[in-house]
Amino acid sequence: MTTTPTPTTDTIFREMNRPQDFAFDEKVSSVFDDMVSRSVPFYREVQRMLADLSFKFIPERDGAVCDLGCATGTTIELLANHPGRPADMRFIGLDNSAPMLDQARAKLAGLIDADHLDLREADLNDDFDMPRCNVALLNWTLQFVRPLHREAMLRRLHDALEPSGALLLSEKILVSDSYLNRAYIDLYLHYKRLAGYTDEEIQRKREALENVLIPYRVDENIAMLKRCGFHTVDVFFRWYNFASFVAIKDA
Repeated sequence: MTTTPTPTTDTIFREMNRPQDFAFDEKVSSVFDDMVSRSVPFYREVQRMLADLSFKFIPERDGAVCDLGCATGTTIELLANHPGRPADMRFIGLDNSAPMLDQARAKLAGLIDADHLDLREADLNDDFDMPRCNVALLNWTLQFVRPLHREAMLRRLHDALEPSGALLLSEKILVSDSYLNRAYIDLYLHYKRLAGYTDEEIQRKREALENVLIPYRVDENIAMLKRCGFHTVDVFFRWYNFASFVAIKDA
């Protein structure tokens, strides 16, 4: 199957000398697996849930999964190694970061060699070729798509899904109540401290993400998904200001 290299420890914002917008460049890609596992609560459990839930929508023959914002290929790797995976299942990974795709190619070389995986560079803010698939994954990716382009992208995704296919979406979220919003943020910052990040690192990353990561509320995400054609939308995981959704297309 596939093997995962040992991640490099994320110290990017400890070493940063001046503020700059967050980008999925070579520096970030080299430490991304460590960064995301320490920055997203219950990351590994949510990934396992995403993998398990995906197979509820994948047929026994000729199934396909498209991971939009596939990063270093962690979710694809979990799906590829899942005991429920059909032998002829195909994977497509899209990402706008060439360094991220380089990491994914190294991690998933076996799948590529077996002609089960196609990795493509694509910008979700622009026109891109959305392949037909049974399951589409958007893991902590939609929040980086500019709000102006989100609905058009989701409509394109919906139209490319096979009947009864599903979108699995994980996002950072906001809440309407200002007290709860502040409380959830404080609890998240405490989580990051427990993960080994210093207050200086946390602040620098917040500044870098300020105009790059733009979250919506749960109800805003649900309403947007329904406007884009999904008939059933549900939250299958929630931790304070993080949530995961399943959105199903009509048969």
